[in-house]
Amino acid sequence: MNKLLTMVAQRLALGLLTLFIVSLIIFLGVELLPGDLAQAILGQAATPETVAAFRRELMLDLPAPERYLRWLGGILQGDLGRSLANQREISELFATRIGNTLFLAIMAALISVPLALTLGTMAALYRNSIFDRLVNIVTLSSISFPEFFVAYILILFFSIHTGIFPSISNISDDLGFWERTYRCTLPALTLTLVVVAHMMRMTRAAIINLLASPYIEMANLKGLARSRVIVKHALPNALAPIINVVVINLAYLVVGVVVVEVVFVYPGLGQLLVDSVSKRDIPVVQATSLFFAAAYVLLNLTADVLSIVTNPRLLHPR
Repeated sequence: MNKLLTMVAQRLALGLLTLFIVSLIIFLGVELLPGDLAQAILGQAATPETVAAFRRELMLDLPAPERYLRWLGGILQGDLGRSLANQREISELFATRIGNTLFLAIMAALISVPLALTLGTMAALYRNSIFDRLVNIVTLSSISFPEFFVAYILILFFSIHTGIFPSISNISDDLGFWERTYRCTLPALTLTLVVVAHMMRMTRAAIINLLASPYIEMANLKGLARSRVIVKHALPNALAPIINVVVINLAYLVVGVVVVEVVFVYPGLGQLLVDSVSKRDIPVVQATSLFFAAAYVLLNLTADVLSIVTNPRLLHPR
């Protein structure tokens, strides 16, 4: 237990260091954007005095290191800043968007994780069969296409040709659960097709790798059914790499929804990020980017911990 706590503390410290480096990259990336932010917001018709006053209001007249420390200090105190586009608190903007993004990510995870585990187990059970090759071809094909291409193909077939699902996932707080789920079906299917291949192939590879183990050979010699050998003996011991890739793909479901949300006009954090970039709303861009980075780091830490819990031998590397 002490070694596990030590490992978690080390991973957490490394995660905080990573977030610090990411915050520097985000701030420097914004600093390197061409043009004057104040001039871009006010327009070319603004007088030099107005631009200078607006720069002071945005604290753009301060040196970059001081502005970075002010921004980082506000983040550590829970103050994300204020939007330049509508003067609303960024935390208030997040409150209306983060639930939508998490709902879409959870919905996609509830579809993709059981599907990937089932397909991976069956592909290992019927290795080199037509089913195995067909599943590999379909999943590799889906992951080879860009997300927006997969999204538009789904819209073409399920919205335009058949009219089963809406092409725009316009949701609001007054919608019921099933209506919200119905409108989120196409974005969730898009994310599922993108991530299911990774999880399926890792499940298949992990199980096939364990099938050559001595205890699996002993189970086969005892006359156990092959399906029972895989489900009862091989799959539990293959959980460490499977959990690792599953959680990493869940991290992608949270931080990789930007393109999908834009295609389906879904009111989540990804859409907020793109809208803020188009409006040059720099504080919102910085806060959203840092949130995505923090979510990815946290879920990667979770993957490490769960991998070690399911396989304690990882605490004692050779």
